[in-house]
Amino acid sequence: MKQNRLGRSDVHVTELGFGGGPLGGLFAPVDEDTAAQALETAWDSGIRYYDTSPHYGIGHSERRVGDLLRSRPREEWTLSTKVGRLLVPQDPGGRTDEFFQVPATHRRVWDFTRDGVLRSVEDSLTRMGVDRIDVLYLHDAEQHFEEALRDGFPALAELRAQGTVGAIGAGMYHSGQLTRLVEETDVDVVMLSGRYTLLDHSALDDLLPACADRGVSVLAASVFNSGILAADRPAAGATYDYAPAAPRTLERVRRLADVCEAHGVTLPAVAMDFPLHHPAVAGVVVGMRTPEEVRRNSAAYGARVPARLWADLRGEGLLDARAPVPVSSPDVP
Repeated sequence: MKQNRLGRSDVHVTELGFGGGPLGGLFAPVDEDTAAQALETAWDSGIRYYDTSPHYGIGHSERRVGDLLRSRPREEWTLSTKVGRLLVPQDPGGRTDEFFQVPATHRRVWDFTRDGVLRSVEDSLTRMGVDRIDVLYLHDAEQHFEEALRDGFPALAELRAQGTVGAIGAGMYHSGQLTRLVEETDVDVVMLSGRYTLLDHSALDDLLPACADRGVSVLAASVFNSGILAADRPAAGATYDYAPAAPRTLERVRRLADVCEAHGVTLPAVAMDFPLHHPAVAGVVVGMRTPEEVRRNSAAYGARVPARLWADLRGEGLLDARAPVPVSSPDVP
């Protein structure tokens, strides 16, 4: 699988990365065997970049990812996790976590201070049982952005200077705030959630040009916009950005699916391929929970998307004219 370098760092990632959110029980519980098999299947598929966070299942995702990676040669994989939430033990009292389907054994405390960042990294290393983290992100800092910029980023830069981490950045959905981070600091990479997809091209307005100008890499996450682009055609009740999709959105996705079908490719394959044509994008990160999902996404990543498909999407008014995509000629499909 192709690998790309993150910014000016020495860290490389496979173009398809394993998103660890679902392993924490996002939307539905995931048992230990299924999680382990999903990770093993990802490794066998050639995926060598694994992204996780303390937030995902209040530590479950980190622990499960660590269980796989500890058994693999250290030089063969790239690991990222995130800071911004500390996990504090509590009595679950029979309750389930409010975000993930796991027992509420911990509560989250927002903390982007230097001490909070250092403590979070230490806790993550312990949970995962690894000796270092390759990429470290400020996580979901939208409502805490000034603190994250003022205190969190310098802590990340300090860890990078010490060699504790290889590359630093932030993982958020707010492209405007990420743009400010890129313009005011020397981050290596940003993980953008859901804002450069077949349905949402808004990062073309600010973040992507800024990253291209400053040599910062982008990892496109939530390329299926929480599910609506993950099937060949949208199903009843499909979600867009974690809420039921509006009728107008469903109709747009059906039109996208029509063009994909006309060219003999699936909508998920095109959704994964689209961001990779922007020069600032180093890879896509896709959340996966089962071996079947891993195999399906790996096959979609490897599918050949005809160049003429992009012209047809533009012709249908479904693709921003600024989005870089392959250009077909009359003699080349």
